[in-house]
Amino acid sequence: MMETRKERRYIIFALIVLALYLSPLFILQENAHIRVHDNLDSNLAWYKVLARSGELFGGLNGVIPQIINGLLSRNAFGTEYSVIVWLYAVFPTMIAYGFSQALTRVIAFLGMYLLLKKHLLPGERWIVLNTAAALAFALTPFWPSGMLSTLGMPLALWAFLNIRNGEGSLKDFLVLTLLPFYSSIVLGFFFFLSAMGIFWLVDVFRGKGWNFRFLFSILYMSLVYMLVEYRLVYSFLFKGEPNSRDEYFHAQLPFWRVARLTLKNYIFGHTHVMTVHTFFILPATLIAIYFVYSKKLWKQEKVFVFLFALNFLLSLWYAFWFYEGWLPLTKRFHFMDTFNFARYHFLRPMVIYASFALALKIIYLQGFNWAKTAKGLAVMQIILLCFFNDEIIYQKKPTVKQFYAEELFQEIKEHIALPQEEYRVASIGIHPAVAQYNGFFTLDTYNNFYPLSYKHQFRKIIEKELAKNKMIRKYFDTWGGRCYIFTAQLGKRYMIKKDSKRHLKDLQLNTAVFKEMGGRYIFSALPIDNAEENQLVIEKIFVSKLAAWKIYLYKTL
Repeated sequence: MMETRKERRYIIFALIVLALYLSPLFILQENAHIRVHDNLDSNLAWYKVLARSGELFGGLNGVIPQIINGLLSRNAFGTEYSVIVWLYAVFPTMIAYGFSQALTRVIAFLGMYLLLKKHLLPGERWIVLNTAAALAFALTPFWPSGMLSTLGMPLALWAFLNIRNGEGSLKDFLVLTLLPFYSSIVLGFFFFLSAMGIFWLVDVFRGKGWNFRFLFSILYMSLVYMLVEYRLVYSFLFKGEPNSRDEYFHAQLPFWRVARLTLKNYIFGHTHVMTVHTFFILPATLIAIYFVYSKKLWKQEKVFVFLFALNFLLSLWYAFWFYEGWLPLTKRFHFMDTFNFARYHFLRPMVIYASFALALKIIYLQGFNWAKTAKGLAVMQIILLCFFNDEIIYQKKPTVKQFYAEELFQEIKEHIALPQEEYRVASIGIHPAVAQYNGFFTLDTYNNFYPLSYKHQFRKIIEKELAKNKMIRKYFDTWGGRCYIFTAQLGKRYMIKKDSKRHLKDLQLNTAVFKEMGGRYIFSALPIDNAEENQLVIEKIFVSKLAAWKIYLYKTL
């Protein structure tokens, strides 16, 4: 891989930048600031719940006792053959998180570098641009629990292109074998592999032969995923009782909102596959396409032109997946609602950063001043991404320690003084993941795969609150992944910090149903002014310097 001293120096420099970028996670650990959405509020708590549940290797019909009265399927927490599950089972939360981040970013860098060096920008002349683009790609603020689901795509594409070109070796099949153990097929690689299948078909139609070795490699990696994610395959093929995804309806947007969403996604990206491409990458690609057009470089730069068009088409596809015109088809073919085909846009990080490298090359070739511009754009993109470090972006959010507030919830546990499995709790104004992380058995949860009958039963608790607020009613009824005690007053706010002066007024909960389901305590982030009307009594108020929340502990009468 490292053919020259110059190449070694640049790669070492890139790895040092990655180490510095990751250092706050290892230095600060629980005092670090990290993403809350689809991270602290869910996945990190799930890993801990799974590790202590005794169901890590649970059967296909196993359940997680701690959540929603043992009705949450073990399969909802994914495969035990995922490395990330074992990181959290073996190491403390933030050590596991740091290792996961480091592993993902280093492999992302190496994968993009190999792809550019071998297939897109070969030659020693482009070492600087290849290293810069690969480093920038590795610094993107990817979704943490996605692992290599998107950032591993360049490495997989490198291996597939080697095989397609007849240069494949054991190392390429080793890549295709190992990647499924640290990525998810539904969070990226289903869409990547189906794109590879289309790629193979295009080759066939263009008269390049059947290339059975390339086809076999695609089928081989798909098979490895099927074996690793056997729980997902089982749940898909052997559908049991209706689940919460059966009430997920995506086809709701009129045409004008679809057009707006297309542009929004194209210009700004998506939270689960953040590319931070707006300020420097987008201008670079537009400048490059101008040179391609003005100098008629269509044939010489056909790969760049293809990626440039594909980038926009992926945004268009993402937006149109939510177009209300799909409704007749979704009613006829239910899987179109339960499976999120919009995620083809998860290919965009690879597409955007590969096209960025090619755009920089095109700009670089336009003369001395343009060469300096190309290098400047690369440097500015890397600097920009460094400012997207979690410790900077989320500095106003609670730290991991403040979020999970273990000492505070230990006090609550000791105050209740009953085995946690003997009673059920729910939260208002804070994510139920906090209680789950601390060992409490919860009636509320954040999961997108649980019995539909439970969702309907839980809805009775908050029925009157949903009736007062259209936003949360639609949010719960047409998705329901957040099975929370929503209130009309708070809406979709469930991170009410301890310095809030607000009170919950005119709350209307069906505590009779709550009690029928085993509910005994409510952890509220705010005082409930009409607690008695809801058959609730305040037990004690808990507050700590180390916690982000003040917990008003209410008990059912």
